[in-house]
Amino acid sequence: MIEIVTERLILRDWRETDLPAWAAINADPEVREHLGPVWDEAQSAESIVRYQEAYRSNGFGFWAVEHRDSAALIGHAGLDPVEPTVPFDGVELGWRLARSAWGHGYASEAARALLEFGFTTVGLDEILAITLAGNTRSRAVMRRIGMTHAPDLDFDDRPTPDEVFHHIVYRKHR
Repeated sequence: MIEIVTERLILRDWRETDLPAWAAINADPEVREHLGPVWDEAQSAESIVRYQEAYRSNGFGFWAVEHRDSAALIGHAGLDPVEPTVPFDGVELGWRLARSAWGHGYASEAARALLEFGFTTVGLDEILAITLAGNTRSRAVMRRIGMTHAPDLDFDDRPTPDEVFHHIVYRKHR
C-alpha cells in the first residue's frame, strides 16, 4: 500500500494497534451523527478488513490517518467506488476523524492529498463526495478543497417507507 505524507499527516495502511482508537472514534455518537448508529469494536475491526480488501482490489481505498507529530490515529480518509445503491457510478472521496481532530484542517489536508492521488496516480477524471444535507461540516470541507455542488446528482435514500435521507453530492474534475 502506498503511504501518503502531508505536512501534518500520514495516510497509511492499517495496523492491528489501530483498532482501539478506531473503535473509540466509531463509538462516538457525535462522530457517527451523519453516518448511522455507533459501531462496536467488532464492526470497527470488520471495517478495517474491508478497507484493506478494497485497496487490494482497486488500488485505492480508505487509509488510516495518523498525526505525524504524535503518531496518534485520528481517523480515516480515502477513495472508494460509490455504493451500488447510489443512482450513479463514480469514485467517492470520504473521511472520518475523531472529534478531537475536528476544526484543525486535517480533513481538508487529507482530502487534498487524496484528490491529487486520485487524479495523478489512479488516473481518475472525476472524484465525488457525498454527504447528508445536514452535514454542514463535511460540506464546508468539500467547498474548501475546491469541489462544487452537483445538484443534478443529489438523491434521496429511503431505507424504510417512513425514512428519507437527502444526500448532497459534490464533484471535482481533474
